[in-house]
Amino acid sequence: MATTDTLTTRPKPADTFQLPDTPRREPDEMTSFDSLHSLGNSHHIIRHLGNEKTTLVFTDKYISLNPALGPDDLRRNPDLVVALNADREAFLRRNGYIISEQGKAPDFALEIASRSTAHVDVGQKRVDYAVMGITEYWRFDETGEYYGATLAGDRLVEGRYEPIPIVELAEGVLEGYISVLDLNIRWEHGGLGWYDPATGLHIATFDSERERADNAEARVLELEAEIRRLRSY
Repeated sequence: MATTDTLTTRPKPADTFQLPDTPRREPDEMTSFDSLHSLGNSHHIIRHLGNEKTTLVFTDKYISLNPALGPDDLRRNPDLVVALNADREAFLRRNGYIISEQGKAPDFALEIASRSTAHVDVGQKRVDYAVMGITEYWRFDETGEYYGATLAGDRLVEGRYEPIPIVELAEGVLEGYISVLDLNIRWEHGGLGWYDPATGLHIATFDSERERADNAEARVLELEAEIRRLRSY
């Protein structure tokens, strides 16, 4: 995108520069925010995508267009961000994601609806994320009351966002394809989940990993019991 390409040639911030901490969330924001992170969704995505040294999955950190612009710098803090092929050390050093320094925008941003921020999420943030060059911008509204839709996504095409098709799989089940992550995002009876399009299964979770470990242990115990039985003859 021309805007961000030009910005990468500007002076980088001094090595001591850090982005400020994001503001404390309002109570109604926390309710929506918890619907995503209390379920461990962030961790599930990190484990699924792999390459933890170059894949950033974060929240409560600013995305900055270019601090060298001073007051004209554009900053936002989405509820969930994924940046592939990123510089983790620079992200940690700056306390956030600086597009001009990273050389690319994040690939994915998600906002969770709340009464206090909904009008900004569907309005100015949609404009700002396009200017930043974020490839896909998704929105989730558990009730559909604030966004006017339960699940919606946009893909950046020639500097403008175009809607991503949302499929109704069954009553109360909506799904869209996040091409940049090769994942399906699904709203199912009030919950948000991430599905592997190759298998149709939910990506690994804490519960599924625990179940797999328990099953593996049970198989080992069964095998040991069978070996003892055979040796007893």
